[in-house]
Amino acid sequence: QVQLVEFGGGLVQTGGSLRLSCAASGRAFSSYAMAWFRQAPGKEREFVAGISRQGLIRYYADSVKGRFTISRDNPKNTVYLQMTTLKPEDTAVYYCALGPYVRREPAVYDYWGQGTQVTVSS
Repeated sequence: QVQLVEFGGGLVQTGGSLRLSCAASGRAFSSYAMAWFRQAPGKEREFVAGISRQGLIRYYADSVKGRFTISRDNPKNTVYLQMTTLKPEDTAVYYCALGPYVRREPAVYDYWGQGTQVTVSS
């Protein structure tokens, strides 16, 4: 069984930065791809960023490209999402997810964290 726990959400002003962390336990972390998704009220969960098992390949949604950076530290079983130049439309609950490979479809991922709220004030 895998457990994912996110940290680092909060309230920030437009243009500010936040770093989210997601700690994993229970499995060989480096054997799995990781991703971040987000879900705003009344909207579907959407892919934000994904990273391959060894961190060599990274994928981003067009809406965050150039502003967000995904990274991972396999010895620490942790994946990060560095968010900069935040906008009000980035406001959402952010979830980390673990799966066999990076895809934009949520159904690919086997395990999810509980989510952390990010609110960007205008």
